[in-house]
Amino acid sequence: MTAPIPRDIPDLPAIPGVPALLPSHVPATAVVPPVRRPVAAVFRLLVALIAAGAVAIDLALGSPLRVLSYFTIQSNILLALVLTLAARRSWTARRPLPSALTGAALLYVAVTGLVHHLLLANAASPFSMTDEMAAPTGIQAITNQVLHTATPIAAVLDWLLLTAPGHLHLRQAATWLLYPLAYLAFSLTRGELIVPGTPARYLYPFLDVDHHGYKSVLGNALLLGLAIYALAVLLTALDHIRPNPLRHRPRHRTKTGFRLQPPVG
Repeated sequence: MTAPIPRDIPDLPAIPGVPALLPSHVPATAVVPPVRRPVAAVFRLLVALIAAGAVAIDLALGSPLRVLSYFTIQSNILLALVLTLAARRSWTARRPLPSALTGAALLYVAVTGLVHHLLLANAASPFSMTDEMAAPTGIQAITNQVLHTATPIAAVLDWLLLTAPGHLHLRQAATWLLYPLAYLAFSLTRGELIVPGTPARYLYPFLDVDHHGYKSVLGNALLLGLAIYALAVLLTALDHIRPNPLRHRPRHRTKTGFRLQPPVG
């Protein structure tokens, strides 16, 4: 005969010297499979090629050093590079680019479009260039519209329709101002190095020291910098309240073959 099994079994004491199991970090890629996004990749690559092509045409038709000095050209070059990298990552199902980089490209090309349409191409603006310069014609008219209108709109559409929300942060806004500040220093230094009276010594009317003086130019730069910061804050706020275009609802529930039962007792 065997001894009856006691109803109450005492707890076994802990074994000394055995370390407790620590929680391990499981990467998201181990839980959620990577997803290729060919539509986003094709769109981004197409926009990058269009921006790069417009920049290349302007470089071929004008003085390369002068063309590369424009904020418009620099912001579109940055956008083309960022979208090319983003297209590759979307095609190969890799992690998206850092939001600090994509947000900067979006902000700068948006500034390009807004400054052009509100200040430079607006006849009612005090800094309008419609009377000082002849309107571009032919292929230059096309590239002008591409770099000031098409690529800014495309960048906004990519952000709204092809990018997950909630990745831009307010702390990045101050960092994004470093490039406009560096461009201001570059523009003023470039103007000092060019002989007075040379056409396009200062590329933008609000930075023209010959006409406005340093006091007014620095005041214009301060107001423009505050406007850029406000735009960065607005983009960040919108990024946290806009809907997620990448969220897909499952069409059906996956059956596993198991059914959980309530505990007995």
